[in-house]
Amino acid sequence: MTTPLIDPTLLLPALLAAAAYTLTPGPAFLALLGIGATQGRRAGIGFLAGHLAGDVVWASLALIAIIGAQSLGTMMFDLLGLACGLYLCWLGWKAASVRRDADPQTTVGAKRPLLRGLAFGLMNPKGYPVAVATFTSLLASRSQDLSWERMPLLLLAAFAGFILADGLLAYVVGAGLVRRFYRRHQLWVTRASGVLFIGFGLNALWHSTYSLWTSWRRAA
Repeated sequence: MTTPLIDPTLLLPALLAAAAYTLTPGPAFLALLGIGATQGRRAGIGFLAGHLAGDVVWASLALIAIIGAQSLGTMMFDLLGLACGLYLCWLGWKAASVRRDADPQTTVGAKRPLLRGLAFGLMNPKGYPVAVATFTSLLASRSQDLSWERMPLLLLAAFAGFILADGLLAYVVGAGLVRRFYRRHQLWVTRASGVLFIGFGLNALWHSTYSLWTSWRRAA
């Protein structure tokens, strides 16, 4: 019996991973808030439109790495999950423990938001490992169902997640309440982003460790 190509229970985690990747605060997220706070919603939408190109590129590479690791065996996938989980925990700890005298805002007031978003999306060195870690944390429990045949649908689901998340951000960015809140609570926004990264990291570590332990018990 062949496995159906379309599996909503597999596509939903891909959509959620993409949305979480977009909504989880990081350098680009803080840059968007800064641009929205200084130039308004229209500039923020321009930034998001440019950044979407990078989101698609990193998501594609992340899925290639994840599915490729799965085709080589579950151990490769689990080790990848461990590495990404540790990376997310480290990244989250840095953000959660940021000092009050540090500047959590990476950039504000870009003159060309569209090009700025494109540069952020394509040139951010954290884009690929964070994408791999986020997608791994939500797809690890379904690793046996991943395949190259399903990759286009997974990428389409991820694209839908990006669009939904960008739509939500476009709705709130530039709003007076958000602008005032961000200016007043920059430090706590950065620390909260760290807690979210740690949560995704622990989730990836749990699934990968459990899978490695199960495989070792079967081989023993």
